[in-house]
Amino acid sequence: MDPKQWNAVDSYFEEALHLNDTALEHARDRSREAGLPAHEVAPNQGRLLQIFAQMVRARRILEIGTLGGYSSIWLARALPAGGQLLTLEHDPACAQVARQNLAAAGLAGCTEIIVGDARDTLRRLVAERAPAFDMIFLDADKADNPQYLAGALALARDGTVIVGDNIIRGGRIADPEAAGQPDVRGARRFLEALGHDLRLTATAIQTVGSKGWDGFSLAVVSR
Repeated sequence: MDPKQWNAVDSYFEEALHLNDTALEHARDRSREAGLPAHEVAPNQGRLLQIFAQMVRARRILEIGTLGGYSSIWLARALPAGGQLLTLEHDPACAQVARQNLAAAGLAGCTEIIVGDARDTLRRLVAERAPAFDMIFLDADKADNPQYLAGALALARDGTVIVGDNIIRGGRIADPEAAGQPDVRGARRFLEALGHDLRLTATAIQTVGSKGWDGFSLAVVSR
């Protein structure tokens, strides 16, 4: 199938299912104006994240990798009154754009962005005995995904859902010649950890669309 058709189908979904609105459009526009890369999820994928969060009735959501806050908006919209989204971002410039986008979407009160190395932040949250999260979304650099997963599991409860984004790497995930590339190596180690950990029931799905050939992993924690 021609990738142009993938884009056309995503555009049809966006129109037919009313997947866009002013706050989301402004978030993407503000991110582009600030020079951030177009790495945010597609609108239909954002709605999927929202649905996942609603399915588990998430009151506490952890996101690793904020960028401009586009996926943060989708996740925060799933929260009930009193719920909280905690999102971790390494780059202060990205965090500043995300704060503006979340505030413009009316979500500043239920979201918090922590700037710094997510691995350090996760260790601190564990040491502080932070309350468990109901849903965790991993969408930062893939090379460190195994460490993010370890931190996520330490902050999970029985029934926590863990979603990992961008794990297909344009098909390179299954290419032996690409196995030594840092992002592919991290994604493979992450998936293998999901498969080996007896606390997890996990799967992975390939996707095509406006974001190209990619996919996500989905796991639920059993204590």
